[in-house]
Amino acid sequence: MTTPPTPPPDEVFDWLDAEAEKRANAGLVRQLRPRPARADELDLAGNDYLGLARDKRVAGAAAAAALRWGAGSTGSRLVTGSTELHTELELELARFCGAQAALVFSSGFTANLGAVTALSGSESAIVTDKYIHASLIEGCRLSRADVAAVAHSTPSAIKHALETRRKPRALVVTDSVFSVDGDLAPLGELAGICRAHGAALLVDDAHGFGVLGEGGRGAVHAAGLSGAPDVVTTLTLSKSLGAQGGAVVGPRRVIKHLVDTARSFIFDTALAPASAAAALAALHALKEEPGLAGKVVENAGNLAMSLKAAGLKASLPDAAVISVQAPSAETAVAWAAACAEQGIRVGCFRPPSVPDGISRLRLTARADLTEADVDRAVKVITATAPRGAIA
Repeated sequence: MTTPPTPPPDEVFDWLDAEAEKRANAGLVRQLRPRPARADELDLAGNDYLGLARDKRVAGAAAAAALRWGAGSTGSRLVTGSTELHTELELELARFCGAQAALVFSSGFTANLGAVTALSGSESAIVTDKYIHASLIEGCRLSRADVAAVAHSTPSAIKHALETRRKPRALVVTDSVFSVDGDLAPLGELAGICRAHGAALLVDDAHGFGVLGEGGRGAVHAAGLSGAPDVVTTLTLSKSLGAQGGAVVGPRRVIKHLVDTARSFIFDTALAPASAAAALAALHALKEEPGLAGKVVENAGNLAMSLKAAGLKASLPDAAVISVQAPSAETAVAWAAACAEQGIRVGCFRPPSVPDGISRLRLTARADLTEADVDRAVKVITATAPRGAIA
């Protein structure tokens, strides 16, 4: 075998230029767009579903905690990173969700990594919906388990994969509300299939928590699965709670196992105390105003129906997320930019971020949207729509 030539130091990363050109040709270049502290545009791109990120109770709790505990957590949870705030937040999350226990991570991403890898392994089979979030996919890749990704929202495919697995243990992994189109997984049916085949069910409720269920207790609670001995739920604190961080809630022995084995918990610096305090204050606010959750769903439905009435290919949301199909990746980018120029901030999802290969605008409803906000958004999105976007 011929040894390849050794490139000089200034050519070691030349391959990156070729990759960048490929992305540019495919319309897949991404850009950071810093926003000001206060923006005049209407935000339909962020995930502040309940409008709590700027709530004085939430921001005030974060500021007070930073002054008391310091700017950072100073270490991992098992060293110096656990504070009284983390413990209180875990107790409150578990109680609110109807679970035995909870464990707070530094992000929803690390919570999913930790849960998937710690609850599987070389003796396990993992069966997933093919549209699960990237963090769950990364957990599956690191799990050392046999992984089968099956057709989206197809319980029969989950059943078949469990019946034909070659490993003694099994874990079914799904989002509750899928982050691209905003559709809801058939959690009750999936739980029944899991129980019939001795499998555990792991549900990422990032887009359901705070929006669905009684008082925003989430999709798992709404499906009657909270507190189940074979169901584990992951959450993010950065969407409905307007803060930062993630959590796993479920049976006490599962949480203890994660403390001992989840590498993204053991070796990661803990969530900052200010973020823990903010999430705790937001959870208290949701308890005080349980109607916030229903208002999000109502606003999402109104927005989606108005977009469809205008002839756009909009999804009908089960929670807060709405997608509007675009003809191509390039037109999706241009469409989102045109909306921003007219004061409406929308998300833009393109391959490889979307598993179905369809580029789209991604809109998120909030509890504090007014009827005038919805009318304005529909008018701008429709007026800027590229050719082929309107049926």
